[in-house]
Amino acid sequence: MRWPPPISLRRLLFLFFVLVDALCSIPGTFSSRLVTLDTIDIFTTHEWFPSKPIVYFRCNGDNKIYLPDVKEANSIYTFKGQESWQPLTELPEKKCKRCGFYEEDTFKRDDVFDEWELCSSDFKDGKYTHFKEGQFNATFLCPNCTASAGDSGTHESASEVETKKTSVVVIIVVSVLASVILIIALFVGYKYWQKKRRERDQARFLKLFEEVDDIEDELGLGNEL
Repeated sequence: MRWPPPISLRRLLFLFFVLVDALCSIPGTFSSRLVTLDTIDIFTTHEWFPSKPIVYFRCNGDNKIYLPDVKEANSIYTFKGQESWQPLTELPEKKCKRCGFYEEDTFKRDDVFDEWELCSSDFKDGKYTHFKEGQFNATFLCPNCTASAGDSGTHESASEVETKKTSVVVIIVVSVLASVILIIALFVGYKYWQKKRRERDQARFLKLFEEVDDIEDELGLGNEL
């Protein structure tokens, strides 16, 4: 039977760190505060001539996020959060971002629907609605954002959610460590089995020679040679 080449311990450790890095990069694993757009309804456009508006969202320091589906005013657009341009941004835990909705213009400065401070604490039960009279009404989702500090019941619920997320991370890390330990144990066991098999083969080989010598002695062939 042909056995696969043995895996070195260095390679096992490398695979372990790659797996941990992959887990850390999973969205939501460490409470990423990703904001997605749920619904939007623009009440007006800023173009002088009738045309489809080019609406985009942007926070300071971020890139423009264009909303290709928003093509006319007074229509409610609903999104799944899985669109190619989602999420809109990621919020810090204790700081806000200056964000806004804009309408792109070719010949003059882009028009502003509204600009405001978007904060993680604005979200209640992972949902936040921003209304600007005469401009738009939009709803945002952020499941990992904390609720308003003024609502003690909601705040406690957010703390429980954070505790559960921490527990999930601990379980994942422990599971990875257990898997690595199991792989190392199997590797050590395989090397031990290889060693024992070599010793057994060597012993069998020596025994075979001893039996041949005994047969030669019995037949008197050893003296003739």
